[in-house]
Amino acid sequence: MSDDLAAIRTELVALLPRLRRFARALTRHAADADDVLQAALEKALARIGSWQPGTRLDSWMFTIVRNTWLDEVRARRRRGEVDVLDTALATVPAAEGSVDDTLSVQRAMESLPEEQRSALLLVLVEGLPYREAATVLDIPIGTLTSRLARGREALQRLLGGRSEP
Repeated sequence: MSDDLAAIRTELVALLPRLRRFARALTRHAADADDVLQAALEKALARIGSWQPGTRLDSWMFTIVRNTWLDEVRARRRRGEVDVLDTALATVPAAEGSVDDTLSVQRAMESLPEEQRSALLLVLVEGLPYREAATVLDIPIGTLTSRLARGREALQRLLGGRSEP
């Protein structure tokens, strides 16, 4: 194995926690996130030659994870599968103290539309620059900023930080 390929694989391993967090936010389910991440890693390793050295590997991988999830959603729709996950999430009991705060933020994030949730996660949690997040999501940068603004406002309302106008 060449030194370059070994370095890329090492960097991929370091990215796994971030990629899993992103997959979990997209899928809203741990098992689905693991499946999507595994499929995305297989695709990335099979197509490692298409990654351009000097560009951000994390952005490339976030794009692959997102596209893998979209492919899975389309396949489920074709198969007519119904996702009952939203109902299950609504029944998660609240805990106490800071754990309660964390669960509240998680539930608030999970209640956002996928577009806003993905934008917030990529920019606020993963720290991608706006341009790169827009590229990962395959949207114009203006659309990204709109989704971020709406997502932030919705989170503030859901978490009781600001009442609706």
